Amino acid sequence: MTGRYELSNQQWALIEDIVSPPRRMGRPRHDDRQMLNGLFWILCSGAKWCDLPERYGPWKTVYQRFRHWRDDGTFERILARLHLKLLQDGYLDLDTWMIDSPRSARHEPPREVEKRGPGRTARSCVGP
Repeated sequence: MTGRYELSNQQWALIEDIVSPPRRMGRPRHDDRQMLNGLFWILCSGAKWCDLPERYGPWKTVYQRFRHWRDDGTFERILARLHLKLLQDGYLDLDTWMIDSPRSARHEPPREVEKRGPGRTARSCVGP
């Protein structure tokens, strides 16, 4: 039985060769599946990296693995494989894909805050 946010054996078998290719040299790595499960725990829970439960390994190691997989294209290869699998299983209909044009409108940059009283200068808007 898998825990919350963790990959099942079937799910892991689908992407194992991408995430955890065989290695002949170097120091043994922490378990890639455990690292990926820790990454899912962080992304799904919204917690800080340092709050990662110990069962997933050191949080810094999980974070380093996340950065490595992001930078070397591992996540793109996983998504391409999953996309292909969903397409083969008939769960995707490419004829119904579209872009919602109001959602893709250009984002307006923040405007400057006006002066407020004598001696105060205008500031740039700060916020999300």
